[in-house]
Amino acid sequence: MRVGTFVLAAQFPGQGQGEALHRAVRSAEVAEESGLDSVWLAEHHFVPYGVCPSAVTLAALLLGRTRRIRVGTAVSVLPTQHPVALGEQAALLHITSGGRFSLGVGRGGPWVDLEVFGGGLSAYEKGFPESLELLLDWLRKPRVGGTGERFGFREVAVVPRADELLADDPAGPEGPEVIVACTSPKSVRLAAAKGLPMLLGMHCGDEEKAQMVALWRTAAREAGHPPDLVESVGHVSAGVAQIADRPADAVETLVKAMPGWLKQGLDAHVTVDGRHRVMRDPVAYTELLCGMHPVGPPRLAADRLAATAERTGITRFALLVEGSGDLAATEENVQRLGTEVLPLLT
Repeated sequence: MRVGTFVLAAQFPGQGQGEALHRAVRSAEVAEESGLDSVWLAEHHFVPYGVCPSAVTLAALLLGRTRRIRVGTAVSVLPTQHPVALGEQAALLHITSGGRFSLGVGRGGPWVDLEVFGGGLSAYEKGFPESLELLLDWLRKPRVGGTGERFGFREVAVVPRADELLADDPAGPEGPEVIVACTSPKSVRLAAAKGLPMLLGMHCGDEEKAQMVALWRTAAREAGHPPDLVESVGHVSAGVAQIADRPADAVETLVKAMPGWLKQGLDAHVTVDGRHRVMRDPVAYTELLCGMHPVGPPRLAADRLAATAERTGITRFALLVEGSGDLAATEENVQRLGTEVLPLLT
């Protein structure tokens, strides 16, 4: 079982953006100190839901501050950036960190970001497969040219090459792990066709995640991927973790803090084309998450993680640990997750 944290750099009501980013950095440092496997970083633009606008930039900082833990993006949004620029950054982080960087990518949403960064609605609605293909080419080939509808350019050399890790590096010569955030059968099939693991959201229950894993396996086999890859690929399940001595105390911590953040953060999203948005009720959503994920005493938390692994086949987790909105409480939560829950899973 590989348990890591999911960091949004959430700005809770009454907090400053610097406070949110400081808590994000500290939670990652404590994750390494506490024996956790990984840190996964989200990126958002123009909203307090998460105040990190560049997951790869924050990943670079954390890779420099740590020595063991894996750092990944969850996710870098492809429609709002150039795949070659992202590929260059990913290769750089992969090589300089000794292979500790994972690149999670996703389609994002129909937000005003598309207007600001010039991708436009078409980049969101139909451009993701082209962007992903170009990104993978950049991470796997010595020279790449753009021949798609959105990206067209002459062939150029790939520098630095993602497979240029030092020969004695224990991570081996391969390029960085690439993971795809999947929210629909279409994205599941795309990830499967490429043989790439999925990142599945914290709003999905075990049954839905199991169905998506089953669909991925079927599509991967149809694409001709070997059985060992189909069975061993490391999908990642996102969730929420809050550890306390009593279940009620853990739930109370999140129900007091998360709805205010969710309402403020989600209400701030603006669609690029004015389309209607249906918002979740923040309190009901928080209560739903508390019932699905490792929220409670260490034994309960471990049992829920083990149950998810058994039902879905997923053994990698990215858990939101900052739901209290408080720095000290977040640090304690991460410490308990690593020192009290993780040993129950090994």
